[in-house]
Amino acid sequence: MVLGLSSALAKQGIELTILTTNSNGDAGQAPLDVPLAEAIAQDGYQVLYFACSPFRRYKFSLGLLRWLYIHAKDYNIAHVHALFSPVSTAAATIARHCGLPYVLRPLGTLDPADLQKKKQLKQIYGWLWERPNLAGAAALHFTSKQECQVSHRYGVTTQDWIIPLGVNQPQQLPAQGQARQKLNTRPEQLLILYLSRIEPKKGLDLLIPALEAIKSLGYCFKFALAGSNPQDPGYETQIHHRIRRSTIASDTEILGFVQGTEKLSLLQDADLFVLPSYYENFGIAVAEAMAVGTPVLISDRVDLWPAVQQGEAGWISPCELNSLIARFREALESPNERQRRGDNAKALIKNDYSWSAIATQLIDHYHLITSKK
Repeated sequence: MVLGLSSALAKQGIELTILTTNSNGDAGQAPLDVPLAEAIAQDGYQVLYFACSPFRRYKFSLGLLRWLYIHAKDYNIAHVHALFSPVSTAAATIARHCGLPYVLRPLGTLDPADLQKKKQLKQIYGWLWERPNLAGAAALHFTSKQECQVSHRYGVTTQDWIIPLGVNQPQQLPAQGQARQKLNTRPEQLLILYLSRIEPKKGLDLLIPALEAIKSLGYCFKFALAGSNPQDPGYETQIHHRIRRSTIASDTEILGFVQGTEKLSLLQDADLFVLPSYYENFGIAVAEAMAVGTPVLISDRVDLWPAVQQGEAGWISPCELNSLIARFREALESPNERQRRGDNAKALIKNDYSWSAIATQLIDHYHLITSKK
């Protein structure tokens, strides 16, 4: 998301610097092999990487924070992505003390459901560190009305922006059918795709029984499970075992993390993309599927759902098993309806969720802040 937005902002004349660490994913992975504390030109903007030190596990970087403290005066505004992350929390604190206006994008971290994870620690952390950052922020950047409405602010009144994320519509797609061929999908099988992080909030406890039910009703499909979870490999293993013991085991391909052409090919070849999350502050993978014309089946907790429903770009279900099964049956019954909703999905993303349109909105909002300085 950050790279897509940065490129779009740069194309509209914004001088932009990304500060990040050389962390490469999660536990057990070697750091990125990149120059440190050195501006690297990339797609119209620049990136500075800093070593994770002293707390590599939490992607903390004293070097990054030191650089920000020294150079804060050189910038008009900071856009901080994520709360409850030590380096972003500290970055917002430094910006506040240096008089640099900053915008916070919570990424769903203020959702009451998300705050239940490590609840006691987050209560302490939130009141001590995030509450002052929320109070001092020029604005909070939410990506949907739903995220804004449910977010907990620790009693602070905030200036809220609701600006969705964007999606890059691919200029060139892989040859049709590559993913189906790689997965040994038979012509009569529908390809159902899950492509997201493997974690409890994603609704896999609903999705797997729903797939078992539609198989028992005679629907013929191949299920592709794409995604991983390095932070919780135990849960990922649990899901893999659950599938291997399931009646859909022979109809399922477990792919792990996918990217690049492989990911694009899966999104394009899928007959239906499914994500029955219990909460999702936007749903970027949903938008990526829609961008290539694939209809979606999502829960009404994925905050993109009102646009999907209004645009007739897919099917919406409550987080309830029988309802999910019913929506599956509707979606799998008619190829013509899937085609119609897939066409609607592609048009919706092109018209309302292009990065250039999102960048224009964001620049207008930035000017509201910088004009007050």
